[in-house]
Amino acid sequence: MNTDEGGTVNLVSKEGDTYEVPIPVAKMSKLVETTIDEETDEDVQEIPLPNVKAAVLAKVIEYCTHYKSEPMTPIQTPLKSARIEEVVQKWYADFVKVEQVLLFELVTAANFMDIKPLLDLTCFAVAVMIKGKSADEIRKIFNISNDFTPEEEAQVREENKWCEQA
Repeated sequence: MNTDEGGTVNLVSKEGDTYEVPIPVAKMSKLVETTIDEETDEDVQEIPLPNVKAAVLAKVIEYCTHYKSEPMTPIQTPLKSARIEEVVQKWYADFVKVEQVLLFELVTAANFMDIKPLLDLTCFAVAVMIKGKSADEIRKIFNISNDFTPEEEAQVREENKWCEQA
């Protein structure tokens, strides 16, 4: 298989949906890049992605395809702004304006597929979502139950009072 610039690879979602993707786009994923078999005689290789739902994979491919034509401005830390539009281009800011569930699935897919710029963008969007929120509000966002008793919670707040004084 000639994987230099031409050719395509089939990415297969958790549900078995197949997406034909140009190899340079697919190789944005380090997982895909290391999985592609340079020695195969097959015209088009299939790469199963059992952890990625079809709808999420379609969004990942949309991101990678756009990134190839207009690379995202790297997200610098410390962040110069908590507004996504002020850190990256408009297309990327709009890309992460999705339902919370889809955003979390994109974080998971970017991590699993090892696509660093997408992981940076989606984690930045999550950080913006929780910035300035109380512990209770963050628990609600992430669906985390509070396993502290009121006494334990008061003790933790007392021990960490210095954090909130900054």
